[in-house]
Amino acid sequence: MLFRQLFDAETSTYTYLIADTVSKEAILVDPVLERVERDCQLLKELGLTLKYCLETHIHADHITGTAKLRKMTDCLGIVPENAQAVCADKFIKDGEVLELGSLKIEAITTPGHTDSHMAYLVNGTNLLTGDSLLIRGCGRTDFQGGSALRMYESITQRLLTLPDETLVYPGHDYRGNTVSTIGEEKLWNPRFVGLTQSEFIELMANLNLPDPKKIMEAVPANEKCGNVAA
Repeated sequence: MLFRQLFDAETSTYTYLIADTVSKEAILVDPVLERVERDCQLLKELGLTLKYCLETHIHADHITGTAKLRKMTDCLGIVPENAQAVCADKFIKDGEVLELGSLKIEAITTPGHTDSHMAYLVNGTNLLTGDSLLIRGCGRTDFQGGSALRMYESITQRLLTLPDETLVYPGHDYRGNTVSTIGEEKLWNPRFVGLTQSEFIELMANLNLPDPKKIMEAVPANEKCGNVAA
């Protein structure tokens, strides 16, 4: 398996390039519109064919690169089941496994940040958590159908029950962290360690975070897979 973590400094977004080293077929998870040329250049340099763009959720902080990448590569755009996306080539369901050569990517429903959020477990070892479980934190729950209760249940019942050695790759990091493990987060994540469900809900209700700068343009654009001209 080829696995690369790519970064967009403006939004602190991680995009993940994953490929089967034999077939040279690749997937991009959470591509960013402004980084499409970078991603295409890397695909070319590595001799890869992009088959899928895979979203963890409908983003509010950046516009996805899926629409542009579809035009450039003929890849398919995949979004979580029940997401408000009129553009998707395919909706992926909880427990569904996307296979590409030796790659097996299992969808794990993790609502809370939004009402249609997925994490993806790659080959049983690398967990792409999107905006649900972050390194020593978690995603916000105060817009786009978010729910602190569902976030708590998603992370404690679906993600923190995975093996301790599972690698955690988040959709964002604002402090320069790149990777963690389930075992680390169970020990050191202040959003969950020592907090009851009700205490977590109270904590999330009092974060008072500002809206993402691009929310007004990003959400409607991402419901069209990033097709800003549509």
